[in-house]
Amino acid sequence: MGTQITRLTRLAAAGLSAVLLFATTACAATSPAETEPDNKTSVPAPTGPINVVVSLNQWGSLAAELGGDDVEVTSIVNSTNVDAHDFEPKTSDVAKLSKAQIIVANGAGYDSWATKSMTKTTNIVSAASVMGAVEGDNPHLWFSKDARSSMATAITDAYIKALPSKKKAFQKRLKAWQADEKSLETWASEFTKSHSNLTYAATEPVVYYLMADLGFKDQTPKGYTQSTASGGEPAPADLQSFQKLIEDKGVDVLVNNTQEASDATNMITGAAGRADVPVVDVSEQMPKDADTLNAWINQLINTIIDAVDPSYGCEDATDGNANSDDSSAEGSATDDANAQDSKASTGSSTDPKYIRQCKAAASSDSSQDSAKADAANGDSGDASGNDQTDSGK
Repeated sequence: MGTQITRLTRLAAAGLSAVLLFATTACAATSPAETEPDNKTSVPAPTGPINVVVSLNQWGSLAAELGGDDVEVTSIVNSTNVDAHDFEPKTSDVAKLSKAQIIVANGAGYDSWATKSMTKTTNIVSAASVMGAVEGDNPHLWFSKDARSSMATAITDAYIKALPSKKKAFQKRLKAWQADEKSLETWASEFTKSHSNLTYAATEPVVYYLMADLGFKDQTPKGYTQSTASGGEPAPADLQSFQKLIEDKGVDVLVNNTQEASDATNMITGAAGRADVPVVDVSEQMPKDADTLNAWINQLINTIIDAVDPSYGCEDATDGNANSDDSSAEGSATDDANAQDSKASTGSSTDPKYIRQCKAAASSDSSQDSAKADAANGDSGDASGNDQTDSGK
């Protein structure tokens, strides 16, 4: 009996020890959270502007338009006098890229130098990555409506990640840009619907995506295209085939890359001049007279349309301009009100209005201005003559 009591006593003591151990462990698990002082300091929210470095000025223009005052954009290649294919960044360019918060690049082997100086904290937005393009694909992605739209969204997402406090401002700019892009695509598609079976050839496939968006079929000899795409010289047979295509007027328009001039391209453009085949000159980098990427695209589309159908969309342009002087003040006020409503609906303060720009209308305006100037000079001459007569008297 005493032995049994002793055993029970030991078991009770062991159980009590286990309970005390559990309680001690639980206290030890919760105690630091309750008693340990919070030595962590809160990380200040970024205030901007975001430092954005872009490889090419065409993407730089888009980055600046979407970022507004909340970004500082630097474009490394920003002149049509620079051949981006052979560009070598200076030490100062590398320094700018290494300090960037966001790098906007084209990719697809076009500007591989732009991402070599990236740090672990740098966020990169690449058109090739967005579009799934790889080296060997046509790298001139900024001429593609799909690439422009995808890049606009990707750049805005990167901005919001870098500066969350300005999310609404970034989203508003994106919405305004998308409305402008839609207006550009709408009028371009209207031209495409009314013009089927249009063909072109190119001294280099720089605007391949733009011509495809407009419904043109590429008739450039394949051997020639492959040679220029790889940076090589075209074979004599391919060059001869290209010349014959032009001389036979086998295409509606010839597209010439002014940044890649050579004896071969001069020979082809010369043949186009003799055969009366219209030539559209393009550059890879955005020219200085273009305000935005889409304004440049709008300008190029107008130039292409002028080459194949200059009267398209311009039938009433001259009459419209001639009657514009007779518009009433009330009509002008209504137009201004409508313009304001349009700006409010799109969120755009500039409302670039990507539309058909008619040469006929421009010529009419120029003629009217010239006539007015001549009339003014005539009146001035009469007045001067009368003064002289009066003085003689």
